[in-house]
Amino acid sequence: MRAVIQRVSRARVEVDTTVTGAIGAGLVVLLSIHRDDTEKDLVWMVEKIQHLRIFDDHQGFMNRSVLETNGELLVVSQFTLHGDCRKGRRPSWTASAPPELAKQLYDHFIAACRQRGIPTQAGVFQAMMEVSLINSGPVTILLDSHKTF
Repeated sequence: MRAVIQRVSRARVEVDTTVTGAIGAGLVVLLSIHRDDTEKDLVWMVEKIQHLRIFDDHQGFMNRSVLETNGELLVVSQFTLHGDCRKGRRPSWTASAPPELAKQLYDHFIAACRQRGIPTQAGVFQAMMEVSLINSGPVTILLDSHKTF
């Protein structure tokens, strides 16, 4: 499982000009499911994101999590994060999970975040989406449950 995490002051996602999710201060999570991902990867990713200390404390140090700041999540599926561009000019998508597995884990990821008390909004799986956000900092973090980077 791979994610790009962006700390935001606000964000939203639209499908066909309809807003499907919008948040105030929190994190945008662009999430990609690998073909070999399991429940173990999902739990690792949710735990990492909920406790990632990338929000400022009262002294201005990044020392607080999204939970501690009462922040929100906007989760958007993005299979392109597993695109392999090492050869040629066209990315290979063979590492991405097939749609059935990806949707199942994507939906479970959102449910797991909500169960942990994080207000969570989402995009629409396999839809053409427009994501707009105000990156706060900017702070952008890359996560990979297979620890390839």
